[in-house]
Amino acid sequence: MIHNIINSKEYRDITTKQIKELLSFLATNNEEFGLTANLNGITFTPDIPQTIKKHFTKYTLFSLANYTLESLELHDSYITFEAGFGEENFGSVCRIPYYAIFQVSIDNSILYINPTATVEKYFMSEEEELTQLERSRSAFKLNR
Repeated sequence: MIHNIINSKEYRDITTKQIKELLSFLATNNEEFGLTANLNGITFTPDIPQTIKKHFTKYTLFSLANYTLESLELHDSYITFEAGFGEENFGSVCRIPYYAIFQVSIDNSILYINPTATVEKYFMSEEEELTQLERSRSAFKLNR
């Protein structure tokens, strides 16, 4: 049952709205926070060098404070902010869809958890999703 809920578009829309409102509240109050996001949903502009990116985990923590917090922009379906990475402080704009944000925390305390960030189909390309669907159909036919 929980799998059906987390995988539904309606639930994803609800969590997207909640996260957007929460981040808007934090930004309006100039509250520093951390967010953990599914790396598969994040776009970096310019792209992060592989020497830095190889140290990222599947769920990567970002600290939004100082300039990074000031650069935060909330859009309809995603956020953007500027951050520096690695010893070189390589600058990049991060674009993260709300549904890819797994956790929001303040002072190492969890404020919000979003299970839709763990749903792999949200991070697949159309081609990958069609391939997965075809595999599922084939497996179903074999089990008949």
